[in-house]
Amino acid sequence: MELHKLLKTLLFACVMALSINISAATLKIGYVQVDRLLKEAPQTAESGKKLEREFSPRSLELDKMKKQISGVEESLEKEGSGLSSVERRSKQRQATNLKIEFQRKQRELREDINIRKNEELAVLQDRINDAVKSVSESDGYDLVMYSGVAYASTKIDLTAKVLKLLSGK
Repeated sequence: MELHKLLKTLLFACVMALSINISAATLKIGYVQVDRLLKEAPQTAESGKKLEREFSPRSLELDKMKKQISGVEESLEKEGSGLSSVERRSKQRQATNLKIEFQRKQRELREDINIRKNEELAVLQDRINDAVKSVSESDGYDLVMYSGVAYASTKIDLTAKVLKLLSGK
């Protein structure tokens, strides 16, 4: 009786494996290089320019602060010996305070840029996903995989088609 169950289970497993192999043969599979899409999509350059415009005033402000710090330090160096100890400490305190403020503003700018980059990246990823879905559906693909595949033939690489769709061409 036990042998009979084992044979039934083995037979069932063989039939399932065979049916999976048969249905896999009819699948149309594609592949997309996400890193290439993120690098070459026109929206990536647009996003970069948008972020640059958005953060350039703050970046210029930091440049001015950097020059101001250099000016205070140079002044302290040149006039240091001729200043009283109170004046020297005052200039040193001023330079230290400017450096602390500069570092704070620099850190805040970096954090804000990273947040905005992530927001822009999320929007771009949504557009890429929509384009991949559109190309996949129009060309009749059953399965499309992203990067991280050990090997993919150029025959199934849809990246160029997706880039073309993203470019509006």
